Amino acid sequence: MAKFVTIGYGDQGGYDRTDAAVRNEAHAHDSHLLEAGAVAGIAGSPVQVRNHDGAGMTVESGSFMTSDLPVAGFGIIEAATIEEAVQLVSKTPCAVAQGVVEVWPLQESP
Repeated sequence: MAKFVTIGYGDQGGYDRTDAAVRNEAHAHDSHLLEAGAVAGIAGSPVQVRNHDGAGMTVESGSFMTSDLPVAGFGIIEAATIEEAVQLVSKTPCAVAQGVVEVWPLQESP
């Protein structure tokens, strides 16, 4: 099985606008993914780390990337194909509650 990194984007307003039954079903789906071995978590406040040319580390608060929606959470899932991974995340809270989920194939390190 291949591994995929998922990044969920969403905000409270979109979540609140989504029917409670749809949200509950999405949370139940997340529970099934976790029981099957997925790793998931809610995003905290990020920092940026740099150590260009190994000359000294700098750390800044805040995210490097920007988007219309804030990062809501991350996950690592296993699936046979990217199409299967897409199907799995299509039923998660960020996907159904007016947000979006990115699916990134996790490549092996050289």
